[in-house]
Amino acid sequence: MNNNLKIFKIDNPKEKSFLNQKTQDFDFSKFNNKQITELINLMKKIMKKANGIGLSANQIGFNFRMFIAEIPEKDGKKFYAIFNPKIEKLEGEKIDLEEGCLSIPNIYGTVPRYPKITVSGFNRYGKPIKIKAWGLLAHVFQHEIDHLDGKLFIEKAKKTYKPEELKNLNQNE
Repeated sequence: MNNNLKIFKIDNPKEKSFLNQKTQDFDFSKFNNKQITELINLMKKIMKKANGIGLSANQIGFNFRMFIAEIPEKDGKKFYAIFNPKIEKLEGEKIDLEEGCLSIPNIYGTVPRYPKITVSGFNRYGKPIKIKAWGLLAHVFQHEIDHLDGKLFIEKAKKTYKPEELKNLNQNE
């Protein structure tokens, strides 16, 4: 694995074009367990360095369907690595939640997302998994799967803003 990978950003036209493409299925026959573990560890390192809670493979230049997420929970953090994710079920009425993205620095937005989802896919060993997610986890899963489908949160956001605009709004209240 290339340790010099960086997060693709939308201000670079080539990188934005890559981010806007739908990714290919992850082919387990092309990778051994060691390579998959290295990929996951590398993505985790890049995500943590950028203070993210989710990272899709295409955000660092890989054209395959895979993402990682690490979500704070009561007793620490829960880590996920999901290959070839598919949303099986969307539940509830969409709620507006704030989002940011490592590929779109210093821009945040209000995005309507489903509060509960069921995602199927495969774990790092190619075994089928199904996860029922709600709250922040459901939110992150939808954001990352959008990435893999070539969609960015700013395309779904009701409004976008920069952090300094938010500070100004709060001071005027």
